[in-house]
Amino acid sequence: MRAPQIEAAWKGLAACQTCGIRHLALFADLQESDFAHIHTPIEELRYEAGSQIYGVDDPAEAVFTVRRGLVKLVHLQHDGTQRIVRLIRSGGVAGLEALLRPGYAHSAVALQPVEVCRIPVTVVQRLQAETPRLHFRLMEKWHEALSIADDFLTDLSVGSVRQRLARLLLLLSEEAPQAPVRLFSREDLGAILAVTLETTSRTIAEFKRTGAIREVGYNLVLCDRPALSAIAEQA
Repeated sequence: MRAPQIEAAWKGLAACQTCGIRHLALFADLQESDFAHIHTPIEELRYEAGSQIYGVDDPAEAVFTVRRGLVKLVHLQHDGTQRIVRLIRSGGVAGLEALLRPGYAHSAVALQPVEVCRIPVTVVQRLQAETPRLHFRLMEKWHEALSIADDFLTDLSVGSVRQRLARLLLLLSEEAPQAPVRLFSREDLGAILAVTLETTSRTIAEFKRTGAIREVGYNLVLCDRPALSAIAEQA
């Protein structure tokens, strides 16, 4: 983790109010007067790929809005293996359970270099008490988290490996269809799709060979979305 660029709320409030993804984030509906209720530092933090943002059962003292990059939520299964249960993109919130329980339910790890805003639970609770606008936004974020979890269950855990990988690539390329997608490690892809590393590598090689994806750099691919959609929808 690198040093925060914005170190405290009274420095960072201007960034909150002018944030480029504010329309997606937790504070989207707050008005200028609402920010007067914030008396605890809100930090902007940067993490390199592979860095842990928080661990399972760590004291749940803050929620995290993802400003840039991709975060994975990891569940440790009974046999000791790890399963990625959710991906959080720009505008998403990690650690919402901190508002209800003393520890985090999963580990949050940066899949790519990420920027997050660490918002103390006390800030959220105070704003909830002072403005109904944040309460409604929190309900939206809870619903969003449930929808993403449902998508993981229905889209990335059923069907053939080819279908699951195609759906994942469609998801990753959804926001910027013409831009390259950075692939995760084969281990992470296997943990998302619940398949072995060897199967993941073999399927990616097949997609490259057939032109469904085209490598333009190390672990960087352009997606042929029509071709991937055809694979994803195969009976």
